[in-house]
Parts: sequence; C-alpha cells; structure tokens
Amino acid sequence: MKNNNKITVSVIIPVFNRATIIVRAIDSVLQQTLSANEIIIVDDGSTDNLSQTLKQKYSNVKTIKILHQKNQGVSSARNNGIKKATSDYIALLDSDDRWHKDKLSKQVAKIKDDLSIELIHSNEVWYRDNAILNQQKKHQKYGGLIYDKCLKLCCISPSAVLIKKEVFYEIGFFDETMPACEDYDYWLRFCSAKPVSFINDPLIDKYGGHSDQLSKKYPKMDEYRIYSLDKMLKSKTLSPKNYNLTIENMQYRLNILIKGAIKRDKLDKIKIYQNLAKKYRILRIV
Repeated sequence: MKNNNKITVSVIIPVFNRATIIVRAIDSVLQQTLSANEIIIVDDGSTDNLSQTLKQKYSNVKTIKILHQKNQGVSSARNNGIKKATSDYIALLDSDDRWHKDKLSKQVAKIKDDLSIELIHSNEVWYRDNAILNQQKKHQKYGGLIYDKCLKLCCISPSAVLIKKEVFYEIGFFDETMPACEDYDYWLRFCSAKPVSFINDPLIDKYGGHSDQLSKKYPKMDEYRIYSLDKMLKSKTLSPKNYNLTIENMQYRLNILIKGAIKRDKLDKIKIYQNLAKKYRILRIV
C-alpha cells in the first residue's frame, strides 16, 4: 500500500584528499529531483585544499554540514556521518562517484510503496578514463535474499544504497579495523539476515582508474575478504545453508592465497592460512 508520509534522507559523503573531484559528487546530490534533507561531508583528515574548496563553493548551502576528523579511514568517516545524521534513511555516496538526477526519487518512491524495505540499491554505469566500461556477467546486481551472491564479490555499491538508519543500530556499523573490503564485510552481515530491494535502472556513475583507489592501495583484497568470512562463521548467525556456502567460499579463497604464498615463499602466511583451514576442517587445501 502506498504511503504518503514524508521519508527523510541524509546523504553521507566520506572524503580524503579529493578536493579536485568531490564537487562532482556533491553537485549530483544538489541536482536531485527529490532533495535530500541534509548532506553530511566527513573530511577524514585531508591535507589538500578540500576545506577551502568546500567553503568557497558551498558555504551558502544550508543543507550541507561538514564534519572534520583525524585520518581514520573510510569506515570511521562513514560511521561518524551516520551517527550524526538526523534522517530516517541514509544514502551513501563515495566522493569519486556521481548520482543520476532521479536516484533518490526512484528509491524513495519504491520504499513508499513497500515500507518493509530496509535497503535498496540500483544498477550503475562504470567509467574508466572517461569511457564507459562494460561490466562482466559476474557483476550483475540482484534483489532479494542474495547472501550467496555477496560471497563471491561485493555486489552492492555503497553509492547506490539507501538504507534505513535504524539498521546500523541493529546489525552494527562499518568495521573500522578494515582498511579495505569494509563494504563487502557489511553486505555479508546485512544479507545474511535480510533481503534487499533492487532497481535495475542505472542510477549512479562509478569512476575508476585514479591512483588513490583502495583496490590499488591494498592489492591483496582476498586477505580482507577471508577476515570477513571468518567473522561470519564465528558469528553463529548463519543458517546451515549459508554456513556451508561460506565454508566453500573460504576454501576457494584460501587456495588462491596459499598458492600465492607458496610462489612467493611466504612461510608465515602459509601457516596462517593453513591454520585457518584446519580451524574450520576445510580439506583439499593445496
């Protein structure tokens, strides 16, 4: 049943040293056909001219709030913004991405039609070096109960998400100990317990190729994914089916990591990975 009550939205934009590109992200929020109630920019200890850029361009925009913190990583910045938000729903936006003009209006309309929705995401357009990048079949997005798909790779983009704020107080915030794959970690926790809603229309543009992307800074992403899988297995919240799927994915990733460690003669890493396999009685490890 359609609900006509107002749904309030806070936008959280974490940023570190991206004065030259964050304007694109902020302007895409200000140009929405459905306005956000507030835009919270969390400066994670930037050392460039970010503060000057924001002051010059947005000092008169009343919906924009700027928080400053010491450099603690994207998870800390997101969490800080979420905790300060005053709206019912949280929209995340990475500082190097951009929303399409109808992003919020389409997502809010769907929530009004079904108030049981706690997280909604969308399809996306990828750009690299200003050219559209074709996505592979494995990157296809889904709605519903998608824990099995979240195990394989991060299949929800933070910038595409609109999520009920109270969810963070139910299942927790982003893991601040993780320098990378914190989104993979969060979607595992959410999707192990709840369904997601999905709009097949591309509602965001994602830009890749710049030098400060986490995937370039932390090339061994599987190490962080293994950490997340271990957390899920220890949580004792998984259904038997999802537990077995997680074990299978753990085995797959451990095989990759152990092969790499053997090739590079990293004996300490080999021992860590093999002990983790023994912990969960995973067999057929190289």
